[in-house]
Amino acid sequence: MSDLVVVDGLRKSFRDTEVLRGVRFRVAEGSVTVIIGPSGSGKTTVLRSLNALETPDAGVLTVGDVTIDFGAGRPSRAELARFRAQSAMVFQSHNLFPHLTVLRNVTEGPIVVQRRPAAEAQAQARELLAQVGLADHAERYPYQLSGGQQQRVGIARALALRPKVILFDEPTSALDPELVGDVLTVMKDLAAQGATMVVVTHEIAFARQVADQVLFVDGGTVVEAGTPDEVIGSPKQPRTREFLRRILDPLAGSAEAG
Repeated sequence: MSDLVVVDGLRKSFRDTEVLRGVRFRVAEGSVTVIIGPSGSGKTTVLRSLNALETPDAGVLTVGDVTIDFGAGRPSRAELARFRAQSAMVFQSHNLFPHLTVLRNVTEGPIVVQRRPAAEAQAQARELLAQVGLADHAERYPYQLSGGQQQRVGIARALALRPKVILFDEPTSALDPELVGDVLTVMKDLAAQGATMVVVTHEIAFARQVADQVLFVDGGTVVEAGTPDEVIGSPKQPRTREFLRRILDPLAGSAEAG
């Protein structure tokens, strides 16, 4: 498989704080990369950089057919638009348009941004809503849906753009526990269908089951990378082991703190 995402030397600072410090990794076409790490480690900034929602200070990034050297000066609007068009983001808090129906939320990007015919976009949207288990919710509004249903609409909306890569920013962290499974099931189905995905998450079980590659990010760097068996099952770095111990046994950390 060829690489669909290549990140080389990614750096980003917010004021005087360096958040990313030379991040490097690759994502093969048709694979799932899961990024784990503590809050404030830089993992969401990595993800947002792949869609240029955050503009890196330096680094050469390739996503799909577009490569930008962010250290060579600020890219033009046209370059950024081509770069962003390679991927689609599923956000932590849904970010649906509250005044639009579910169907309109899914068709807005294809019609308005990609200038595709309305009939084509609507037909595709109904297929995608069926795929995520919401075929009978097309005419409802976001406020009429549960959090898990809204997140599945967000996934359908991302897929409607026909991206080369789907980016997930902690897609289950804002959901009630009983709703998490429905969203993860949709994501597992996408992985089984060969979608290229980069997922920031704390769902370690999902990473074990679905990821081809796991990156542990801390302090703005990739501390450890490898297969789930390597990074989660037998981590080499002490910082990775400590993080996983606290995630998998939260009481251990609180007991030490007490």
